[in-house]
Amino acid sequence: MRGNEANRVISVPQGGLYHCRGGRGDPVYYTEDSSDVTVTETLPNKPTVTLQPSWTQIYSGETVTVRCEIQGGEGAQWTYEWRAAKLNTPPTSNEYRIIRATESDSGGYSCRGRRDYFFSEWSDIITLTVSSSNRPVVTLYPNWSEIYRGETITVRCEIHGGDTEWDYEWETNSRIKAPNQNEYRIRSASSSNSGNYRCKGRMKSSQYKTTEWSDSVTLTVSDSK
Repeated sequence: MRGNEANRVISVPQGGLYHCRGGRGDPVYYTEDSSDVTVTETLPNKPTVTLQPSWTQIYSGETVTVRCEIQGGEGAQWTYEWRAAKLNTPPTSNEYRIIRATESDSGGYSCRGRRDYFFSEWSDIITLTVSSSNRPVVTLYPNWSEIYRGETITVRCEIHGGDTEWDYEWETNSRIKAPNQNEYRIRSASSSNSGNYRCKGRMKSSQYKTTEWSDSVTLTVSDSK
C-alpha cells in the first residue's frame, strides 16, 4: 500500500497465486484485495525428448512419435508444453504422433512439464530431419539400354539411405522375374530379358513402410551382333 506507510514485502516459499490487502483501525477496516500475481517455480526435473522409432532421420510419408519423458515425475499430473517445428495447435500431452511426415516437420523439438504453479526445465532439443530423396533409381551396369544376346548386364535398384535397411520389390514385363534383391545380374542375356524394369523398397524394420516406385528403365536385348 502506498502513502505514509512503507511497502510491505514478504518472501514466498513456493509457486502459487498471491494477492494482498491492507487494514487499519480497531475494529480493522480492510481495503479490497489487490490484483493477483502468479509466482511460478522451476523444478530441477529436466525432461528428455525421445523419438519412436529412434531415428532422427526419416523419410516423407513415415510416422514417428515424439515423446516427452520427465525423470522422477512418474505419477504426477503434468501438463506439457512443446516447442516444435510445425505445431499449429501444440499438444498438452506427453506425446504426439507425426503421421505421414513431410519436410516441414523437420526441425528441433523440446518440451517442459507444468504442474499447478511448478515448471520443469526445458529439455534439450532433439532435431528431426525428414527427407523426400527416397524414390529409388534403376540403373544399368554397364549403362547401355540395348545389349546383344549373350552379354552380361546388371540391373540395380538404388535407394538413398543404404541397402541394408531395405527389402526390394521389382516389377517388370520381361519373361524373367527379377529377385527381391537390390540388384539383378543377367548373365548371357536373351530376348526374354527385354522389357521395362522398375523397383521399390520396403523397410526391413517395418514392412508396411515403402518407397515410391522408381521410374522404369527399358532394356532391349538384340539377337543380332
